Amino acid sequence: MTAPAPAPRLRSALATALSAAAVYLAALAPGLVATGSALALLRIPLEAALALALLVLIPWRWARRAVAVLVALLLVAATLGAALDRAFRSAVGIGFDVATGWPQLADGYGVVQDSAGDAGALAIASLLLVAAAAAVAGIAAALLRLARVLTPRRRPALLTASAVTAAWLVVALVGVQLVPGEPVAAADVAAAAASGTGQVVGAAGARAALDRQAAADPYAQLPASGLLTGLKGKDVIVAFIESYGRVAVQGSSFAPGVDAVLRSGTARLAAHGYEERSAFLTSPTFGGISWLAHSTLQSGLWIDSQATYDHVTSGSRFTLASAFRKAGWRTVSDVPSDTRHWAVGSSFYRYGTQLNATNVGYRGPRFSYARIPDQYTWAYFQRHELTGPHAPLMAEIDFVSSHTPWTPLPSLVPWSAIGDGSVYDPQPAAGQTPAEAWQDPHRVQQLYGQSVQYSLNSMFSFLTTFDDPNLVLIVLGDHQPASIVSGQGASHDVPVSIIAKDPAVLDRISSWAWQPGMLPGPDAPVWRMDAFRDRFLDAFGPRR
Repeated sequence: MTAPAPAPRLRSALATALSAAAVYLAALAPGLVATGSALALLRIPLEAALALALLVLIPWRWARRAVAVLVALLLVAATLGAALDRAFRSAVGIGFDVATGWPQLADGYGVVQDSAGDAGALAIASLLLVAAAAAVAGIAAALLRLARVLTPRRRPALLTASAVTAAWLVVALVGVQLVPGEPVAAADVAAAAASGTGQVVGAAGARAALDRQAAADPYAQLPASGLLTGLKGKDVIVAFIESYGRVAVQGSSFAPGVDAVLRSGTARLAAHGYEERSAFLTSPTFGGISWLAHSTLQSGLWIDSQATYDHVTSGSRFTLASAFRKAGWRTVSDVPSDTRHWAVGSSFYRYGTQLNATNVGYRGPRFSYARIPDQYTWAYFQRHELTGPHAPLMAEIDFVSSHTPWTPLPSLVPWSAIGDGSVYDPQPAAGQTPAEAWQDPHRVQQLYGQSVQYSLNSMFSFLTTFDDPNLVLIVLGDHQPASIVSGQGASHDVPVSIIAKDPAVLDRISSWAWQPGMLPGPDAPVWRMDAFRDRFLDAFGPRR
């Protein structure tokens, strides 16, 4: 038999070498993605060696193919999981939770839609799906080629696999790491599976602990006469300013601009008879997933994951909204980012009225993610909920103009000109698109600062334009902005202020030692956000 020509032999050897490299890289890719360090490639890929040993031992071609595809799927899934985990840590400060994180992917896709447009977002998603499918096919083909090459050399192949396993065990026992958190003894698929299992088990344990805490709630048993007597006759608004975190007021290049707005706002409010007390709350979330903060503040429970949120909101926990409703207030939610009825708002918070983007008469333009400018939200709420004789109301308003991607931004217009919002029509074209702005992290940070200034100026202008001696405002952030703005390792702290004209309101919280004015200093008190409900109900309950 004639020996193969040199060129085909070379092509065959090259294909085999490329297949080996592909399998090696695929087995170590999760660690590479997780750390971003090329040193993660200097590890022993046990799972690749075991997969090849198994393929060499399988005599049936169809079974080999099935196993190769399964291994390829696991390797690609582990890499995608590492990528999701890294993206979530960068954006919201926590890793991706396989037990609860899937709904948040839909929200993330919505943010991409706002930044890149519907067609751009669809193209990105399609490209990712095609790339994942191609990776599975390519890895499976590489495994099968290596198995065909190694099968005639079964004995040395199995001996090599045994040697790799022995070396892996020694290195694992010693605990060698070239990259922190990534052992040289690599088993990324197994680690991903163990992590996912731990998240599922941990979620179950957290639910049980929450159930025990929620069961012992003395406030739920109080009669109406024992609730919120210190706010009788007041309109109370809980105003969440999107992404309004400690970084907005301290330790950043854009903080001086926000601080100037807060100091000016404090002076303007004082001229109209208002007083304020400010501090910080530690949010359960970071960079996004705002509803975890909303529910933590209202329920007095630490709600730091989607699973916990779903579990708590499927129950009957006594919230601040429930307390106000029981004590005789009319309750309202206003969520300008929503486009449909909010089931949790009815079943859990029990709001009497729900406002959203579809029922407030807005006919103006979108500002990227923000469907409705904050000033319009204040204007509509003033016209339809606060003007004229009305029963005292409690409302939560979730303002959205300072939501990522922070461009284009609206600007204030005369209150008398707001109308149906069409006055804003020319404004979006005057700002940068997200695609333009996000090429420069420094520009993103400055735009974030400007968005917070706009949101705060809208509030100050509202308060100084429409005189309401019976208004009490609790204004706070929901979470810090994403790491591109906050930086790595930032706290979860957000500013919180209580604003009122009636001195008796602030007298009720004098023991809190919160600081005067709208700008909390570095030494201002810091509470966990879940502590607010109980302290608020105590402060404004019947005098003891």
